Amino acid sequence: MGNNRPNDTKMDECSVKLYSLSTCIHCKDAKDFFNQCGINTDCVDVDKLGMEQRKKLLEEIKQINPECAFPTIVIGNKVIVGFKKEEIKEILGIK
Repeated sequence: MGNNRPNDTKMDECSVKLYSLSTCIHCKDAKDFFNQCGINTDCVDVDKLGMEQRKKLLEEIKQINPECAFPTIVIGNKVIVGFKKEEIKEILGIK
């Protein structure tokens, strides 16, 4: 009891990677949403990385999101650019 996680376990079947900026309000909204839904994410605040790590990661992000906009969310093999709540819910099977 007291667990706010939905009974649907479909979301646990996908890995969720969140590339964000610590100063981005849409990134914060995405983090808050995943936390409220009890979804574990592999979250990286790109702007908090050292210069070399940041360069390397930005090159990775550009491979999946050429505009390199934030947040960039990867769920399984799907890429979502921006905090698109309804699209995220659909992919994760959240009602």
